[in-house]
Amino acid sequence: MATVTKRELIERIAATTGLSRTQVKDALQNFLDEIILEIGKGNRLEFRDFGVFEVKTRAARRAQNPKTLERVDVPAKRTVKFKAGRRMRELLEGDAPATGPASVSSATSDAKPDTKPAKPRSSGFVENKPERAEPAATDADRAD
Repeated sequence: MATVTKRELIERIAATTGLSRTQVKDALQNFLDEIILEIGKGNRLEFRDFGVFEVKTRAARRAQNPKTLERVDVPAKRTVKFKAGRRMRELLEGDAPATGPASVSSATSDAKPDTKPAKPRSSGFVENKPERAEPAATDADRAD
């Protein structure tokens, strides 16, 4: 899986639209800035067929540092949730990978991949994990 940068997107859009890279860069940056402003205000952004961005509040919780076993209070925080829209879901569930803008509009396959969804990444803290007991000293340890 490759990483696509904003610069690469700008070059692709400029090539397909005939606009200059500067015009595309300014328009794209303005678009992204507006998304950031609206999300910052707590507004929900809906782009039909693409997806929905919305702000969710994670509740405060008590966690445990797995290395030190110290209990840590994790404060409530706001985060952004993204839910894929219809065309994006169809493309992700389809058999063939997309090769360009035309393939996105024709992504209508009902086939689903045989893979399991990826496990969520851990933040480094473990919730509600029981305290670990120190291992008991053995006779071999005491002999030293």
